Amino acid sequence: MPAPPPEVTQPEITTIDLFAGAGGLTEGLKQAGRFRPVAAVEMDLAASATFAQNHGDVVHVGDITEWVDSGEVPEADVVVGGPPCQGFSRLNRYREGDERNLLWRYYMETVRLARPRYFVLENVAAMFNTPEFAMLQDAFTKGGLLEDYTIDADVLNAADFGAAQTRRRAIVLGRRRDLPEVGLPEATHDRDTWVPAATVFDRTSPQVRRTEFEEVRTLTFRDQVLPGPYTTRELHITRKYAQLSLDRFRAIPPGGNRFSLPDELLSPCWRKHTTGAGDVMGRMHLDRPSVTVRTEFFKPEKGRYLHPTANRAITHKEAALLQGFPDHYIWIGSKTQIARQIGNAVPVRLGEAIGRQIVAASSGAELSTTRRLF
Repeated sequence: MPAPPPEVTQPEITTIDLFAGAGGLTEGLKQAGRFRPVAAVEMDLAASATFAQNHGDVVHVGDITEWVDSGEVPEADVVVGGPPCQGFSRLNRYREGDERNLLWRYYMETVRLARPRYFVLENVAAMFNTPEFAMLQDAFTKGGLLEDYTIDADVLNAADFGAAQTRRRAIVLGRRRDLPEVGLPEATHDRDTWVPAATVFDRTSPQVRRTEFEEVRTLTFRDQVLPGPYTTRELHITRKYAQLSLDRFRAIPPGGNRFSLPDELLSPCWRKHTTGAGDVMGRMHLDRPSVTVRTEFFKPEKGRYLHPTANRAITHKEAALLQGFPDHYIWIGSKTQIARQIGNAVPVRLGEAIGRQIVAASSGAELSTTRRLF
């Protein structure tokens, strides 16, 4: 009997993750297959430690401007990341008047130095309406910083790619001009097939009594002692609520919000404002994706973050699962630090969809795409 043909191993795809946070985008890429980070940059120490625990200690902890200027930028196949929302304004004042104070310029400079085949820039949906984005487009014209690249760009909703959360992000997918077209991934779900939040809440208990981690642990990272490590499974913790808060929670029915409260449970500011956002003190819906998980999801007064049936806000575990992180993902930091890492992350399913697009392009596969060209 002839021996079976040898298995063909596809080459790995190396990545650099800028403004990496806890690694949501990198986790999505890894779930798409073949991706391996060779460098990451993150200012927040706890988030850097989380990234290192899950994706290898390839993290530069500090300012991206220092990293780029140091000459440490390696070559990679793909550069990914998104400057913070504030990144479209001047954050680094020590070089007053220098246009490089704009963090997106350092993202672009990393692309120039790393010479990747592809890059992915993600940010708030409003990014496309900023003067900075118009300036960024100039980088891809003849004589521009990245004239060898072209881009596809659009606003993508994580729910359209299987996330149990609606989260709209501006995505710019760039490629070298000598490579075949890639385009942005085509949605795999629509409003009729969106994944409901119930798929997450079915995996967690409505009743939570623990307000702190079950076990106190510490880890030393870059000579600093930090809380952790803790897995996503261990993040099912709640807060100690005042009686007034508990009374309010009990008065809010499924799908309700602050407008459901009787007058005696209203705060003075709510009595004065009888219109406005309906998500404040809102309960999440079981039959649809959650609202965008932000950094203060543990505060019901910040949005629709009440558990669908229990009288509490969603837990860190539930927030992480809504973002698409697996049960075994490792987290470093205090409760507040981990909440910030979860809320700032790119939904894993969105990152995976983009990763699959790049893998398919790298393999020469026929692509199903949607694109908005600039």
